Amino acid sequence: MKVDVLLGLQWGDEGKGKVVDVLTPKYDVIARFQGGPNAGHTLEFNGEKYILRSIPSGIFQGGKVNVIGNGVVLDPLLFKEEAESLAASGHDITERLFISKKAHLILPTHRLLDAAYEASKGSGKIGTTGKGIGPAYTDKVSRNGLRVGDLLHHFDEKYKAAKERHETILRSLNYTYDITDLEARWFEALEYLKRFRLIDSEHVINTFLDEDKSVLAEGAQGTMLDVDFGSYPFVTSSNTICAGCCTGLGVSPRNIGEVYGIFKAYCTRVGSGPFPTELFDDTGDRLCELGHEFGSVTGRKRRCGWIDLVALKYAVMINGVSKLIMMKSDVLDSFETIKACVAYQIDGKEVTEFPFEIDENVEPVYVDLSGWQTDMTKMKSEDEFPEEFNAYLTFLEDELNVPIKIVSVGPDREQTIIRYTEED
Repeated sequence: MKVDVLLGLQWGDEGKGKVVDVLTPKYDVIARFQGGPNAGHTLEFNGEKYILRSIPSGIFQGGKVNVIGNGVVLDPLLFKEEAESLAASGHDITERLFISKKAHLILPTHRLLDAAYEASKGSGKIGTTGKGIGPAYTDKVSRNGLRVGDLLHHFDEKYKAAKERHETILRSLNYTYDITDLEARWFEALEYLKRFRLIDSEHVINTFLDEDKSVLAEGAQGTMLDVDFGSYPFVTSSNTICAGCCTGLGVSPRNIGEVYGIFKAYCTRVGSGPFPTELFDDTGDRLCELGHEFGSVTGRKRRCGWIDLVALKYAVMINGVSKLIMMKSDVLDSFETIKACVAYQIDGKEVTEFPFEIDENVEPVYVDLSGWQTDMTKMKSEDEFPEEFNAYLTFLEDELNVPIKIVSVGPDREQTIIRYTEED
C-alpha cells in the first residue's frame, strides 16, 4: 500500500483541512508530517466550525487512526487547549491520536525568542505567528532540540539546559520577559500530553503499509512557503512539499502514491513577502470580503489577488502532483471577468519559469476569462456547472497539465463536488 499526500500549492490557507475531512473515509490512517500550531485547518459540518492547529483533520471520522508525525513541532500548551476544546464538543480523541516520540517540542522560551528575533528585524520582519515555531526548528537543525520522547528520558535535565541556553540569547537581545505563568501552564500541559500514545511513528507507519492499511499524509502551510523552494526568506521553517512527507513520517519515496495538490480559484497570502498578483484595489477587497479571508489561527487579514499560474506550475512540478483540487470556486461567482497570470514580465522580458527572486520589477501578465455569474453554492454535481465555469476548469487543466478532480463550492463538507472522467 502507498502513502497518498495532500498538500497546498500556494501560500497556505488553501482549504486542506476540509478536503482531508472529505477524503478520510477512504483511508485507515491520517498523518500530519510537518509544521506547527501556526497551521490552522478549518472544517465545517453539521452547522459547527472547528479549527485544528496540530491535530490531523481526520480526527472527526470515527475509527480512523490519526498520527502527529516526527516532522511536526508541537506546543504542549496549545495542543492541550485544542484537544480539550474537541473533547468539550463531544470528540474525545485520546484513543485515536498517536504522537511521534521524534516530534520536537516548542518550549516556552521558544515563544520568547520568536518575539525577540522578530522585534530585532524592524522593517524587515518576516511576519511570523509568534508561536515559537521558527526557533524550535532552529534548535532541531542545530541539534539542540527537545523531543516528545525526551519526556521519558531525563527530561528535567535536558529542559534546564535548553532554557538556560535560550535565556542567554534573550539577555543578549536585551529582551525583558516574565516566563513564570507560561512555564507553569506548559508543564501542566506536558502531563496532559502523556495521556496519549507516544509512538515510534516511522515503525508504526511502515507497519500500517505492510498490513495494506491506507495512509493519507496531511501537509500544512503551502508549497510557496517551503523553506527551500518557497519565496525565501519569507517562508516557514519546514519542508512543506511532497518530499517533506518522506522525512516527516519516515517513509520511502517509493511508497508515495497519489499527490493531491490543493489551490484556491484565486490567490491569497498572509504576512510579508512577494505576491506578484496581489490586488490593492476594490477587486482585492471584494475577494477578501467574499472569501472571508482572515487567518483561522492569527485572525490576520489575508492579501488577495488573481490566480498565479507561473507559481502554480512550479508547485505542481516540485510536488509531482497527480490530482488537483480547486477550492473557493464560489468566491468568484459574481465576477464578470476573471484574470489569470500566465507569465511574468521581468526587465522587459516575458518569463514563464518561477524566478530565483521576486521583487518590485516583476509584473504579472494576465489573460482574461469570462466569469460565470452564477451562484454555485447549492450545486451537487458537475452536471450543474455553468459553461463559463467549465471553460475556466479546462483552461486551468490545459495550463497545468493535471486533472482537477475535486471542486469546492462552499465551506461545508457537503459543498464538495467530485468530478468523474473516463478513467474513474
